[in-house]
Amino acid sequence: MSAGATGVGSLPGGDAREAAKTVTGSFEEFPYLAELPARGPGADMIGRSLGLLVDMYAHVEPSGWRISDRPGRDSKRARSWLGEDLDALEEFTQGYTGKLKVQAVGPWTLAAALELHGGEAMLQDPGACRDLAGSLAEGLRAHLADVRRRIPGADVVLQLDEPSLTAVLLGRVRSASGYRTYRAVDRQVVEGALRDLFAVHDGEVVVHSCAPEVPFGLLRRAGATGVSFDFSLLTEREDDAIGEAVEGGTKLFAGVVPGTDAPLSDPGGSVMGVRKLWRRLGLAPGTLAESVVVTPSCGLAGASPAYARAVQAHCARAARSLADNPE
Repeated sequence: MSAGATGVGSLPGGDAREAAKTVTGSFEEFPYLAELPARGPGADMIGRSLGLLVDMYAHVEPSGWRISDRPGRDSKRARSWLGEDLDALEEFTQGYTGKLKVQAVGPWTLAAALELHGGEAMLQDPGACRDLAGSLAEGLRAHLADVRRRIPGADVVLQLDEPSLTAVLLGRVRSASGYRTYRAVDRQVVEGALRDLFAVHDGEVVVHSCAPEVPFGLLRRAGATGVSFDFSLLTEREDDAIGEAVEGGTKLFAGVVPGTDAPLSDPGGSVMGVRKLWRRLGLAPGTLAESVVVTPSCGLAGASPAYARAVQAHCARAARSLADNPE
């Protein structure tokens, strides 16, 4: 069983067809719907997810995304770019059967990024957070149905990007003035909102965070089938949580290759840390290929186009090396 490889989400450039061609060429067994934030507001990860919301709208202010009373140019643009990206992916996945990943920003990172009318983050208003999560769930349901209709052979994997999740749990999200932080959100509330959102998809749900201290245990309890993270940020403190996750059947999407231009080692060298982790945890090497998907450490929007292409091909080779030589 080959260890898989896929991307995280974003790519450099603004050409949807070029992105779809690169992704489907690099990851023949696990392509994903690329995001191209260089096109501007609405193509960025926050804006694109706000475009999915149902009966909730946002627009761009100098300080970032802010809630609106009606749909405006920015949310329309987000939807139109998403449509363009789906058209391109559909074109390059004719007859495809297998895994296909789509990404959206999770409710807690959205609540930390989206401003209320007064300029403070939605995170400070529990009622608004609930409405946001409900609106996102409805939007995702429609989006996933659209993807399945366009690419009927796809086994869709939903990735929710939650880079701010740890900061939300630890009360580290800064207020608009920057002088204070919002109160930590109760872990049960965070977990409950995620569990309800994961329930919109009956396939695999992966949560991605390239921040330190990813809450593996909480994500597993909420029902995530996989966790995507920057492997270089792991510390031995996380060993127990990771061991439990793997033994419980959670897939690890290990970000082992830098997301911005850097010299690439040989593919086997890129996954050496993963093999070491397995030995340290006393896990059977034979389980590596089923448990680990190789990815870049984060999105590739900040990389050069040549590096982004090279990294994706490198991840696919590194995954093969992991499957062929797990020891």
